[in-house]
Amino acid sequence: MQVLIINLDRSTDRLAFQHAQMAALGLSYTRIPAVNAQDLTINEADPYWNRWERPMRLSEKACFLSHRAVWTQISQSDQPALVLEDDAVLSITVPALLAQLAKRQDIDHLTLETRGRKKLMAQQHTSDSAVTRLYQDRSGAAAYILWPTGAKKLLSRTSRQAAIADAAICATYSLRSFQAEPALAVQLDFCAHYGVTPPLHTATSINESRPKSSTAFLLRRVIAQIRQGLRQLTHIGIASHRHATLKPEDFAHVNQLNLSQPAQLAV
Repeated sequence: MQVLIINLDRSTDRLAFQHAQMAALGLSYTRIPAVNAQDLTINEADPYWNRWERPMRLSEKACFLSHRAVWTQISQSDQPALVLEDDAVLSITVPALLAQLAKRQDIDHLTLETRGRKKLMAQQHTSDSAVTRLYQDRSGAAAYILWPTGAKKLLSRTSRQAAIADAAICATYSLRSFQAEPALAVQLDFCAHYGVTPPLHTATSINESRPKSSTAFLLRRVIAQIRQGLRQLTHIGIASHRHATLKPEDFAHVNQLNLSQPAQLAV
């Protein structure tokens, strides 16, 4: 399965980390240059950028465009791909899961990560026990497998309005989504939360102030929360809100990575 890593040109430390991590896991990868917010020219009055639940920061717009470019690429292929942001820390068991899922055609989207929030998931695992049906997620776009069918659904969902990348994924209820369980990825800023020693200390690139909101944005946010509530009600009996499990010991290898290796060897 192809691995696509979204990475800003200036984030050379993160690319070096991902290069070392992929080498340790025996995975080849393709670097996808992330859209740089500093180079972005957007018409702020364009309705496309003003139909989400709150005004988006410029960096969030750039992140969304980076993911959407990847969705377009996957939609034009006939194979799923693992999509990673450059701060995703992976479990040693990821290669085995990729091999297991490479031929599956009954999935649109599968998230590998957990981020400290409960998810609406099936009460019991599926028969293979590596993945669980996911009905409602709250956040997270740092590590997910996307099939061409899922990519097309995300492109359709975001054809008329932009959203934060993970929010767009979470709100696309037409996706047949699953959760890797135990979770097989965690972002650098959440490593300590799960007892994983972060292999790299780095600050988030989304740090600008939030634009002022309005009544229209607030109304859309209320509508989105109602949709989430209805989603939960319609899955009573088959799903429950719970945390995805994670095994910290499966991430111990990241502390042995050689981060001095050159990142130019990405393929």
